[in-house]
Amino acid sequence: ENMDSRSLCRIHFHSFSILVCDPADVISTVEFNQSGEFLATGDRGGRVVIFQREPQGEYNVYSTFQSHEPEFDYLKSLEIEEKINKIRWLPLHNPAHFLLATNDKTIKLWKVSERDKRAEGYNLRDEEGRLKDLSTVTTLQVPVLRPMDLLVEASPRRVFANGHAYHINSISVNSDCETYLSADDLRINLWHLNITDRSFNIVDLKPENMEDLSEVITVAEFHPHHCHLLAFSSSTGTTRLCDMRARALCDQHAKLFEEAVDPSRRSFFSEIVSSVSDVKFSHSGRYLLTRDYLTVKVWDLNMENKPVETYQVHDYLRTKLCSLYESDCIFDKFECAWNGTDSVIMTGAYNNYFRMFDRASLRDVTLEASREVCKRRAVLQPRRVCVGKKRKETDVSVDSLDFRKKILHTAWHPKENIIAIAASNNLYIFQDRLTPNGHHNTPEIQSAPPKWQTQPNPPTY
Repeated sequence: ENMDSRSLCRIHFHSFSILVCDPADVISTVEFNQSGEFLATGDRGGRVVIFQREPQGEYNVYSTFQSHEPEFDYLKSLEIEEKINKIRWLPLHNPAHFLLATNDKTIKLWKVSERDKRAEGYNLRDEEGRLKDLSTVTTLQVPVLRPMDLLVEASPRRVFANGHAYHINSISVNSDCETYLSADDLRINLWHLNITDRSFNIVDLKPENMEDLSEVITVAEFHPHHCHLLAFSSSTGTTRLCDMRARALCDQHAKLFEEAVDPSRRSFFSEIVSSVSDVKFSHSGRYLLTRDYLTVKVWDLNMENKPVETYQVHDYLRTKLCSLYESDCIFDKFECAWNGTDSVIMTGAYNNYFRMFDRASLRDVTLEASREVCKRRAVLQPRRVCVGKKRKETDVSVDSLDFRKKILHTAWHPKENIIAIAASNNLYIFQDRLTPNGHHNTPEIQSAPPKWQTQPNPPTY
C-alpha cells in the first residue's frame, strides 16, 4: 500500500479543506503520529487541532485545545507569540497519546486521552460535586462506574521553559523515547521528558563577539534508529552529523554535508538561497533529505562530498530572486517529506503548488492545493510553469504566480499514500482512491496527464 516508483503520477486522492479566514488560524505545522491514525496541526493562534482517521478512511476532528498563550518577557521587553512552531508525537505506549508542542520559547508536553465512564455514588459529595452535610451520611456505599458519552481530554503534563535565549525553530524526539532535542538559532539543548527544570546544551554556535557570527542553526533532527546521532543544518547551506558518544558538547561534527556553489552560477543571492530550511532522515536511516530555497537534495550518510540526488523545485525563480528578496519571500522556509518507503519526495512551492519526485524513475509532478479541488467530483490536474509566453492553455506563466500563496508545511503518512498539505489557513488531506473492489490504484506512469480526484462530498470545518 505504500507509494512506489510506479504510482507517483497516477495515484488518485480524496481531499477536504478547513475553510477559515482568521489570520490566527493560519496553519504553522503539520505532523502525523507514528501509526498515521492521528494528524495534528498547530496554528498561529496557539491552538492544536487533532484529526483521527475514521474506518471509512476520512480524517475528522478528534480534539482541539489551546496549547500556548501570548506572553511578555519583561526582562527583555519582548513579546512572545503564541504561534505553534513545531509538533512532535511521542511513541504510543498506552491508550493515551502524548505530543510535544512549542512556540518561540516554551515547550509543552500534552496528554490526550479518552474517557467514556464516570464514577457515581460518592459518600461525601453529591452528584454536582458539592460536599454533603456529614450529619446526613449514615451509610457507606461503594462508588460505581457508569457509561457516558465519549470525552476527549487534553491536559498539559509538563512545561519545559527557560531553556532558550533565542526562538525555537525545531524539536525532535529521540529513538530512546526518553529524551528530545530543541534547537534555536545558536544552540541545541537535550531534554529528558521527565525533567523540566534543566537541560543539557549539546551544540553552541554563539561566538564570544556577536559581530563574528557567521551562521545560525535552521533545523535539527534526531536519527530515527540511533539515539546518539543527530543532524542539524545552518544558514550557510551545511548539514552536520553529530555523534553524542564522542563528547558531551557536539561542537565538532562527525560528518559535514556540503555542496560547493558553482562559480558560474554564484550571485548576490547564492548564500541566501543555499540556506537549509528543513532536514529529514529517511525511514531507513540511510539518507538525509535537505531542502533549500530552490532544491531538495538527498544525501547518503556514507558520502559527504556531494548529494546523491538533486531535484529542482522551482528553478524558474532564479530570474525572480531580486523581487523575491525585496518582498522577503526569499526567506520563506519550505519543509520536505519522505513517503513510507523512502521512494518518493514531497515539498511545497508557490502559487499553492506542491511537488513530488520519484527517486527510481526520476519523474516529477506539480500539483495544486486549492479550494476548487473540494468541489464535487473535482479532478486535480498536474500543473506546469513556463518562462515567457504560455505554450498550452493549462500552462502557468512564471510572471502570473502568486507568491502570497505558498505551501510551507507538508506531512506524509508513515505507512500509506496519504499526504497533508497546509496552504495558509486551509488544510488539505489527499489519500489514495480505492477502486470498487477495494484495491489501491497503482498503474504504471504514463505520458498522459494524470488525474487526481477528490471525494464527492468533502467535510468542511
